[in-house]
Amino acid sequence: MRHNSRVRPALRGAGTALATLVLVPLAACAGPTEPAAADRGKESQATATDKGTDEVAAYSRELKALERKFDARLGVYAIDTGTGREVAYNDKERFLFASTFKALAAAAVLDKHSDRDMERVVTYDKSDLVENSPVAEKHVDSGMTLNELCDAAVRYSDNTAANLLFEDLGGPRALDATLAGLGDDVTRMERIEPDLSDWEPGNDRDTSSPRALAADLRAYVLGDALDRGDRDRLTKWLRTNTTGGALIRAGMPKGWTVGDKTGMGNNYGIRNDIAVVWRPDAAPLVVAVLTNRHKPGDKHDDKLIADAAEVVADTLS
Repeated sequence: MRHNSRVRPALRGAGTALATLVLVPLAACAGPTEPAAADRGKESQATATDKGTDEVAAYSRELKALERKFDARLGVYAIDTGTGREVAYNDKERFLFASTFKALAAAAVLDKHSDRDMERVVTYDKSDLVENSPVAEKHVDSGMTLNELCDAAVRYSDNTAANLLFEDLGGPRALDATLAGLGDDVTRMERIEPDLSDWEPGNDRDTSSPRALAADLRAYVLGDALDRGDRDRLTKWLRTNTTGGALIRAGMPKGWTVGDKTGMGNNYGIRNDIAVVWRPDAAPLVVAVLTNRHKPGDKHDDKLIADAAEVVADTLS
């Protein structure tokens, strides 16, 4: 638990994908057949810009092709936290966030409570159970600690556990306000499970953008929004998540460690994944892939997210 809470945004204003190089003018020292240093600086800047523009065009073509292949809408945001290079495709568009919020709810609960408080037992009864609650349904008689509720919500996407975390925080709007304290002015949280997993095009309830969710996850896992112990606990839950094997994890190279939180909507083939990816020889990546299809009864295909993650890995390697 942090005693001096609320932190500066961790991802707002992160470095762009286009690096520039500007050289100090040394025109007086230039030889008669050598371009002035200022001109060389312009040439270097143009070369870097061209390279960055080419990279954006290349990954955009690949991601657009995936949209066509899977007949889906795709939003991707990824950042190399070491270099600032980005993959950004429909990254500011709104998508239903679905169960990805559970990682952020668990983080907010960790931030709110001491280690001792996290062992407090929360009681509930059968009337509190909602669909997709594989852990909570087994503990109606005994209740669950806040720590256990976070574990169930993140690692098993347990809906009842997530609702109890909402209750502890003061409801969806309270978590919305917590994220605003991180600098997130995009995410809108209004409902609890399972209603928050229903979406209609054009409705902003319970939506966010790939860029905003990546910023929130980065703040909690890699930034200073949590104390070290809480950050380590959240990281462990994400790395041992049981629901993400076919998504971002499937698109990353062998030897890269992924900690993620998945999401799936009740309609429009909504399927999401947000993750931190630790590489053995480079700084971590933060990745958010949000998707939906075009008709209410459409089904999702996990391979869309895996393939998009592969584009991210190839681009930022």
